Amino acid sequence: MKKIVIRILLIIGILLAIAGIAFVGYGVYKKFTLNIPNPVATMEVEDYGTIKIELYPDKAQNTVTNFIRLANRGFYNGTTFHRTMPNFVIQGGAKDGDASASPMLSDIMDNVENDKAYNIPGEFIANGYSNNNLKHEKGVISMARSDYSTYGYTTEGYNSAGCQFFIMTKDNTQLDGVYAAFGKVTEGLDVVEKIANTEVYYRDTEVDEDYEVPKDEDGNEIASDTPKKQPIIKSISVETYGVDYGIPDTVDPFDINSLFASQYLGY
Repeated sequence: MKKIVIRILLIIGILLAIAGIAFVGYGVYKKFTLNIPNPVATMEVEDYGTIKIELYPDKAQNTVTNFIRLANRGFYNGTTFHRTMPNFVIQGGAKDGDASASPMLSDIMDNVENDKAYNIPGEFIANGYSNNNLKHEKGVISMARSDYSTYGYTTEGYNSAGCQFFIMTKDNTQLDGVYAAFGKVTEGLDVVEKIANTEVYYRDTEVDEDYEVPKDEDGNEIASDTPKKQPIIKSISVETYGVDYGIPDTVDPFDINSLFASQYLGY
């Protein structure tokens, strides 16, 4: 009787082991065969139409995570395209219309005790991210950033992206490897074209020594390629197909103005 019980327990153990192996094997099979689509952003631009953008987390994981987080928390709703160039880019996503402002930690997470501005590391080849080989072709979306290389702070500029992005309106190889491209327009390229060709105050090509650059209400010169009526982004939402991309890795912004003030003015 005792031998029979042992045999039964042994058989049960073997069956459980086989079931366990089968379960693990199915999990591995499912993981490698389940084709989860890339996230897709839907951008609604007032009076212009809809733009759909496929995002590539395999090229720029943290950049995509940051964009998804900002978009799905409503950060971009009501922002504008403040720079439109038919043969270069359309650029938008500035916080409160301030093209120099960085997003805040509270824009990407809840219950922030010590809120502050943030930037994200630049995911491109020049900054050590060899996996991102996405070229800046027409329709590609990429992150805008500052350039401090003239002052000897190249790396600080590489890691200065935050919320602003641009969409290419023409191929440009000079941006490849030095800006974080992270997706491409799949629908609505005609909408991008319409935005690029909106009426602006002036183009750089119009400026000569006699040209008087227009100024804003505060007397500041208006940047070239600024639309007279900036196209408004009504909303951006991203379908992640059930994947939680989490919260992006961040870095503190580099404040070059404070640096100069301390070095040259003693502040």
